[in-house]
This record gives sequence, C-alpha cells and structure tokens, in this order.
Amino acid sequence: MTEELFWRTRNDSSGLADPRVFVRVFLAPGRLEAAVPFYERIQGVPADGRFSFRTLRLAMVGAFLLIEGSTEDLRPFRDTAGTLLVDDVRPYHDRLVAAGAEIWQPLQPVPTGAGFSARHPDGTSVEYVHHRPRPDGA
Repeated sequence: MTEELFWRTRNDSSGLADPRVFVRVFLAPGRLEAAVPFYERIQGVPADGRFSFRTLRLAMVGAFLLIEGSTEDLRPFRDTAGTLLVDDVRPYHDRLVAAGAEIWQPLQPVPTGAGFSARHPDGTSVEYVHHRPRPDGA
C-alpha cells in the first residue's frame, strides 16, 4: 500500500464515549478493493480509514476491520476475536492486567497511534487500539 492511501476521517479517538468494536474480516491478497464497497453497502456507511501495518492492508468500514494479506502474514492475527478502538489504551491495559488478563502483544506505537493485544482469562484474545493524529495530520 502506498503512503498516500493512509487516511482516516477521524484520526483521534480520545473523545470516544464508548469503544468502537470491529469484527475482523480476513481477505486474501488483492481482495480488499472489492470487499470495501460490499461492506459499505450492507451497513450504509462509507469506509472511514485505510492504512497498512507491516505487510497487511486494512480498511475500516462501520463495524468491520478488513485485513488483507497472505495466509502466512494473516496467521498471527486470526486468533484475535476483534479490535476495540478506545479513547486511550493505557487505562484498558492497566485494568486488564489487574483483572488477570495476559498481555501477549505489548503496548506499543502502531501506525494509527498505540495498541496492544490481551488474552482475557476466558481465553478470548482482543486487540485494543487508540488513534492519534500523525505529525503530518493524517
């Protein structure tokens, strides 16, 4: 994905009153462009973000996070049940640790802001992220 395709209509999630929950949709290489219009039509909303992470291409469309990549590149992400876009990841991180969750992907900068992944005591794996503007405003 070229850098100019990195965009978000709302690049700062610090004002979210509630987490935005994303159902993950995994797509084979070359399938993202065809999938976006389908998810826009079924929800009646436009895509509101596109970005890359490592070798993956992603698009946010309503309640779905479309993730395109090879079988091998997607493998580490398939066990994660979903993604929560939150106002600030730090309080979630601290509450999850205190409640006995395992942080299996440490809190770190990501292309959209910061995030981490946790395995809840029941075994469910969830990614927590927050969005912040980049220096270029994207």
